[in-house]
Amino acid sequence: MYYSSTRGTEEKVTASQAIIKGISNDGGLYVPSEFPNVKNELINLVNLTYSQIAFFVLSKFLCDFTEDEIKNCIENAYDEKFDCSSIAPLNKVNDTYFLELYHGPTLAFKDMALTIMPHLLKTSIKKDNLEKDVVILTATSGDTGKAALEGFKDIDKIKIIVFFPEDGVSPVQKLQMKTQTGKKYICSWYKRKF
Repeated sequence: MYYSSTRGTEEKVTASQAIIKGISNDGGLYVPSEFPNVKNELINLVNLTYSQIAFFVLSKFLCDFTEDEIKNCIENAYDEKFDCSSIAPLNKVNDTYFLELYHGPTLAFKDMALTIMPHLLKTSIKKDNLEKDVVILTATSGDTGKAALEGFKDIDKIKIIVFFPEDGVSPVQKLQMKTQTGKKYICSWYKRKF
């Protein structure tokens, strides 16, 4: 499977190349060249753990990753950082189901993606023999900043810079970002809003 731009150019890249680049040469987003048909396999996911489902899904889209690479990314992402061993428990109250996405290191749903993305990026860097460090630059007005800082904290070959408007985030979010621990990050706030 290859990935191409949403803007329709002929550029085709592997999953690891798309993860490293983030945005295609024409400024579009990368999308898979095909969507795997998993209709007949969905019933098999019912009793699997979050990590097993993550492996099932990621293995369909990260075709240039080995099984061990995908499993390693999942194990490093969804570990003791989460305060619940099931990662995202599904609870039923009467006839309504609730998927709890707040058990990650920052208690934000963004932890679900921003704890595995650094490991996918680190693996992609290694696969593609990239010599230089990668710098992640993000601006936030909410949960993304702390979740990104926490997810990318102390990951080899990756640095992160987060900007946020001083009066555009909640007091808790501001405190979370201003008190970030770890190495290889910059957190900066400014007076203006986005």
